[in-house]
Amino acid sequence: MPRFFMAGSNIAGGVAVIKGQDADHVRVLRMKLGEKLVISDGEGTDYNCVLSRMGENIIEARVLDSLPSPAEPSVRCIVLTGFSKGDRSDYTVQKSVESGASEIVFFPCERCVSRPDGKSLDKKIMRWQRIAEEAAKQAGRGIIPVVSAASDLASAINLAIKTDLPLFLYETGDRIPLKQAIENTAPLTSAAIMTGPEGGFEPFETELAKHAGMLICSMGPRILRCETAPVTALTSIMYATGNL
Repeated sequence: MPRFFMAGSNIAGGVAVIKGQDADHVRVLRMKLGEKLVISDGEGTDYNCVLSRMGENIIEARVLDSLPSPAEPSVRCIVLTGFSKGDRSDYTVQKSVESGASEIVFFPCERCVSRPDGKSLDKKIMRWQRIAEEAAKQAGRGIIPVVSAASDLASAINLAIKTDLPLFLYETGDRIPLKQAIENTAPLTSAAIMTGPEGGFEPFETELAKHAGMLICSMGPRILRCETAPVTALTSIMYATGNL
């Protein structure tokens, strides 16, 4: 069933008003009066609707019922990851949204090869936000996760430690198994997953995270790519908390 994201202010009196690009999308799909669609207010509520009017500039849909989006996880998970090269960041955004992330934050760190800033960073964030919206529609999400950038590692860590389970994924040294870290934190309502860029983190960055209160975690004996690690950790949390 087609899904659209729309501000709640466009839904009133049992009618949803569809305008602009969303109206164009309805026409591209060649939808007809009487066909059903889902409209999400972007805040976790889904409205089951049926097309009731097809005007030249405005399309209206009659609301049949509303309910909390069943695709929204019970755990709020933030993915924080170092800037990576090429389309790896695109993959991270797309798959993190599909897997249930509530927010994605990129940040620069010592081993980052890619360091976008200024207009370059603004363009990337706009691109990532579009990818997040399309992924949210495809996955049936009730929100569009926000994609942003932190100014540095310390700022990203400050976001992570405000959650119930701040995970810092590292490939060597004294670490807690990811499974154990998740099981030891219950009940769990929020989590943060921090991963590095190509080449991972420097030891001093790991010490900074540990000193701030993050849990230094292992994901097993295999070394995962920078775009794979956050999605794998996110999926583990979703599974452990009954969201898969």
